Amino acid sequence: MTATRRRLLQQGAGSLVLLLGPRELVFGASIVAVRVWPAADYTRVTIESDAPLAAKHALYDNPQRVVIDVDGLELSPELRELVGKVKPGDPFIAGVRVGQNQPRVVRLVIDLKQPTAPQVFTLEPVAAYRHRLVFDLHPATERDPLLALIQEKAAADRAAGPSDRAASDVNDALGDFIGRVGRAPAPAASTPAPAGPPAPPRGTERLVIVALDPGHGGEDPGAIGPSGLREKDVVLQIAQRLRERINAQPNMRAMMTRDADFFVPLHERVRKARRVQADLFISIHADAFVRPHARGASVFALSESGATSVEARWMANKENAADLVGGVNIKTKDAAVTRALLDMSTSAQIKDSLRLGHEVLGRIGKVGRLHKPRVEQAGFAVLKAPDVPSILVETAFISNPQEEAKLRDADYQIALVEALMGGIQRYFAKNPPLARNRATS
Repeated sequence: MTATRRRLLQQGAGSLVLLLGPRELVFGASIVAVRVWPAADYTRVTIESDAPLAAKHALYDNPQRVVIDVDGLELSPELRELVGKVKPGDPFIAGVRVGQNQPRVVRLVIDLKQPTAPQVFTLEPVAAYRHRLVFDLHPATERDPLLALIQEKAAADRAAGPSDRAASDVNDALGDFIGRVGRAPAPAASTPAPAGPPAPPRGTERLVIVALDPGHGGEDPGAIGPSGLREKDVVLQIAQRLRERINAQPNMRAMMTRDADFFVPLHERVRKARRVQADLFISIHADAFVRPHARGASVFALSESGATSVEARWMANKENAADLVGGVNIKTKDAAVTRALLDMSTSAQIKDSLRLGHEVLGRIGKVGRLHKPRVEQAGFAVLKAPDVPSILVETAFISNPQEEAKLRDADYQIALVEALMGGIQRYFAKNPPLARNRATS
């Protein structure tokens, strides 16, 4: 081949590359991993790949199913793994079928157990993740969480034996006091009953509700300790123990923003607390730092202005980035409206949050070392409920080998829960909850 002909061929190949563009040059993306996160709130299916994917979906009946066509993809063993990753107890998915529908188009058929409102979206690479294609399967009709808490409490009372009831009656006089002060006034006889969910049984005092928020979850592991302990796992364990402690009190109930390993966006955590008209919101985390010697627990509240320290600002920025890692669908129409509502935080809410934080910090300091001797403040997105006193508790430094071991230890978790419970009770003793008359969204 002459040099002139070789040069013409090279120029022609270069022109072809320009005409085809990057989409045509990539024959198919390679799958890095597939994951399924089942939960009562929603089930998430994630396909992680080394190149962006595009998909379109449609819902069908008889049987109920969602059909998803993924473009730029060839069927692979990794994709077939989706079939085996669906658990029998998944509330939404009955099964998954995968096949090559067309050249470079893979079809996923997700058979459904209930009416579902699916969301399909993509996520850019972040942290340890490459490109992600996400399918979120939400219930078509959202349940009333406050009614669910009332029914759960009523069922627990019915299941309790006579000795359990007697023990509950004398378990904590503070609980009785809270219930009496917080009892909603009965409507006048001439006033018609408002429409809405069924009222609690006659004579039942209104529940004092504490929203517990185990940080991270699902796609977002949070910080990871030297031996591999994941923040999302240990804070869930602590929150579950605290829920049991709260639920054992008369007229108190805990609502958890997540009770399993799944991701909840920051604004949705706050919305959940407001929907049950929570009296308190406690977000539970495990701290981390680049150097392993950092140690101690911390308590944070929201700030009206700037952060109280450089460290508090750094911590708020780190926690606020959880949405990027966990994966938020920014195209949902309600997200922007909800975020705007959460910017209405009030001075009164912050003042009450500082009171709660002070009580909790004082008791945590008796369990272990404190990282800072006062409640720090910064712009934490998860603390922005305008009508719910809210704090974020960093239980210990999971990046510290000694504190990671403590976080893993059941006895330490129980002691920490007792400290948190003591702070909650002391706060209510000084600041009794009033009858609910707040509007929620």
